[in-house]
Amino acid sequence: MNPSPDDRLYLPSHQWLRREDDGIYTLGITDHAQRELGDIVYVQLPEPGQHLEAGDVLAVVESVKVASEILCPFPATVVAVNEEPRERPERLNEAPYEVWLLQLLPDEDAPLPELLTARAYDALLSV
Repeated sequence: MNPSPDDRLYLPSHQWLRREDDGIYTLGITDHAQRELGDIVYVQLPEPGQHLEAGDVLAVVESVKVASEILCPFPATVVAVNEEPRERPERLNEAPYEVWLLQLLPDEDAPLPELLTARAYDALLSV
């Protein structure tokens, strides 16, 4: 298993978050997630401008084996979605750290969940 890129943070639910300079968070799934899912065949994403609370269903990634819900990690507004995984969902299997799903702008003063460094996330996987 390759180490997770250390230019982003991770959720224990196997998504990565990269904080951009403008305070927006780019979200994707980890290599571990795509391997567990198997061949990804469909991605459902929210519409830009949609506001979600922490724990709301943010996206759904379907594989030939299972559908997996991605939950919103903090109260936020969807500011952008990436059309590439909608049009070519298999790209999430090929390049999970290059293909992002969406971008979120956290609500002002929104509490962020405990985010893991790449080293902590990799240690979680090795347990």
